[in-house]
Amino acid sequence: MSRFRARTAGIVAAVAALPLAVAPPAVAAADPDYTITVDSGATGAAISDEMYGVFFEDINYAADGGLYAELVRNRSFEFRSADNQSYTGLTGWAATGTVTTVDDDARLNERNRTYLRLTGPGSITNAGYNSGIAVEKGKRYDFSVWARSDTAGTPLTVTLATTGGAALATPIKINLKGDTWARYAGSLRATATSDIGRLSVNTTGAGTTRLDMVSLFPRDTYKGHGLRRDLAEKVAALRPGFVRFPGGCLVNTGSHYAYDATANFPRARSYQWKDTVGPVETRATNANFWGYNQSYGLGYFEYFQFSEDIGAAPLPVVPALVTGCGQNRATDDPALLRRHIQDTLDLIEFANGPATSTLGRVRAQMGHPKPFGLTMVAVGNEENLPEEYFANFLQFRDAIKAKHPGITVISNSGPDDMGVTFDTLWAKNRAAGTEMVDEHYYNSPNWFLQNNDRYDSYDRNGPNVFLGEYASQDAKFFNSLSEAAYMTGLERNADVVRMASYAPLLANIDNVQWRPDLIWFDNDESWGSTSYQMQKLFMNNVGDRVVPSSVSGGRVVQPQPVTGRVGLSTWRTAARYDDLKVTAPDGTVLLEDKFDDGNADGWSPIENRGTWTVTDGAYTQTDAAAENTMVAAAANITATDYDISVKATKTAGDEGFLIPFGIKDSGTWYWWNLGGWNNTQGAIEKATGSAAAKEQLLTRSDTVNTGQTYDLRIEVRGTKVTLIRDGQVWGSFDDNKVTEPFAQVVTRDLRTGELIVKVVNASTAPALTKVDLGRLKVASTGRMTVLAGDPGEQNTRSAEPIQPVTTTVRGLGSSFTREFPASSVTFLRLKTR
Repeated sequence: MSRFRARTAGIVAAVAALPLAVAPPAVAAADPDYTITVDSGATGAAISDEMYGVFFEDINYAADGGLYAELVRNRSFEFRSADNQSYTGLTGWAATGTVTTVDDDARLNERNRTYLRLTGPGSITNAGYNSGIAVEKGKRYDFSVWARSDTAGTPLTVTLATTGGAALATPIKINLKGDTWARYAGSLRATATSDIGRLSVNTTGAGTTRLDMVSLFPRDTYKGHGLRRDLAEKVAALRPGFVRFPGGCLVNTGSHYAYDATANFPRARSYQWKDTVGPVETRATNANFWGYNQSYGLGYFEYFQFSEDIGAAPLPVVPALVTGCGQNRATDDPALLRRHIQDTLDLIEFANGPATSTLGRVRAQMGHPKPFGLTMVAVGNEENLPEEYFANFLQFRDAIKAKHPGITVISNSGPDDMGVTFDTLWAKNRAAGTEMVDEHYYNSPNWFLQNNDRYDSYDRNGPNVFLGEYASQDAKFFNSLSEAAYMTGLERNADVVRMASYAPLLANIDNVQWRPDLIWFDNDESWGSTSYQMQKLFMNNVGDRVVPSSVSGGRVVQPQPVTGRVGLSTWRTAARYDDLKVTAPDGTVLLEDKFDDGNADGWSPIENRGTWTVTDGAYTQTDAAAENTMVAAAANITATDYDISVKATKTAGDEGFLIPFGIKDSGTWYWWNLGGWNNTQGAIEKATGSAAAKEQLLTRSDTVNTGQTYDLRIEVRGTKVTLIRDGQVWGSFDDNKVTEPFAQVVTRDLRTGELIVKVVNASTAPALTKVDLGRLKVASTGRMTVLAGDPGEQNTRSAEPIQPVTTTVRGLGSSFTREFPASSVTFLRLKTR
């Protein structure tokens, strides 16, 4: 079945599975709030089969303890403090007897360097992930271990029990053959259901026993390919057009050298695909950028297999030898660069080569003789050194195109949606004729509602856009509505935006490094966020071609002047502030504090962090490790035109300092961030409703020197703000965009002969809307799916209130009027005649 046919069939099946009811007929109205007009004579852009996909990165324990179905944590005793300061070789284990982890010449193999040594009788017990190992009554779980003993016949007993000791399976008995490594295996059938299981391996032998790769796998995995079924099924239900993997920040951070003796086995490395293929016991380990260990049990072969299993195109990302994600280092080693370029060529052979080729044979030996059909490769991720990155990108692209001209080689535009790096990389990509550019941004819901037209003005003849990472910065339904409104703009510009993927995909509720996330889970349950439900609706109702349409009328939200309290803040920095003053343009003093009275009366914490005191006539924050240490003056600045001045000095720490202004509450403010991002970048950031939901209004390279006092001035004129440092204009912005709570797009499903009218109403009021299809004729009945609810609601483990409801609607025609509910997205599928 072709991807087109498979996708369409999936859409029909998905819609048919939804609950059905009969909706009221379309209503008539003389004065609608909005009018959607379809240009029935125009032909819109074709929508690619890869329009929407998923981005998988091993963040939030998404791989080990997540999609990768292994139930044993630290199965190979490879955890180290280099991965996480709290780790040891026995993290995840409890031991009795004389037990230690060892790195010596008796190891299993050169890359699996650490094993467990047990002298005399004893046991080890693994606690798994979250509350423990989850098992279901009647299901089988496959155990295996690599072991050796200097006493032939040494017995091992493998048990599965609850934390209270209640047996969950009949034990496995194993006798070790001798003092060479061998793999031993058995099966446990669960006799009860539990999510607090513990796996124990016990020996009564008197000799020395060595163990490695202690594994327990559910036999029931997704399509038998080793992935946790419920998580894989939720991803598959999205029907993604592509899977971008394996990251993300872990692709291009740390050392770019190999995990071998020559490089002294570096623990924190960029993701290098050859580390992750072949038998699992021979794969390397790594310190994950997000603060834990990666076993690489979920590796490149498994990513390719999963992509194939869910009918998605694989999209691997390879390191460009320029680190991003705050590290900002370029590796100047031409020989290493050539090696990574060759590794990328080898990756293409691994994916696409015949089983008789060198690397195609590796793939075939892993169980997949047929090529995977790789068509795209991305080079790098969010590099903030545009010159160094792009020079390397061109070398990758030229080498790939010379040998595989049909492969699309994807570049990127850095870590932000704007700024110097973004503009520089886009200019370079345009000049070099790059095929596709990867953009990333995480912004507030208002940003998404204000920027629906972002791609309307992009060059139709320039590189296509791959929106590889985006999300509204919170997990409420209002965030999902803002994303939906933005997605209508992506579809409207499908000739420019070829692919898009929300990020991140998965989050283990007990191990979270990033929010928001699409799918949440613990050790035995999983649930989709409200954005998951939204993405699922869009991805299952894409259509094949845009039908041009426009909207008139509406209730836009106008921009407001920048008013509110004035504050001071630091982020991983100690600093002192003095001579703060707020004045009107005519010189009238609105607020002044020189702190020479020895106190901070009138100041209070917005975020109760850090150590704030008045010292030597200045307000100081002395905790150089504390983040987001915001305090604010009591006076509320209601004037629309005013100037803020303050003297700021960094005294210690990693970054610079921040000057908040326009503070409404703890989640609504602006701040001037100087020396942020490890003292490499400055920005104006705006928080809207939540401190986590910040957007960048202005960015530029910036550094703050320790011990130097800076004269800072912020001039506010309504919505216009000018930033002045030491008498020089540092930057300016005008926060004057209107917020559009209503958005729409119309697409056509060529196979089913349906128009898909998609309407987003992010307002808290219903939207009475006339839909004028022009000369297009449709059946009088159609199918309508609505996702609606309280904009502050979330889907959680205990309740998932935001769910789609599908009904049959009547009274349709070439022109009809409907009331779209408040805080809703509606998909109308209309059969054309």
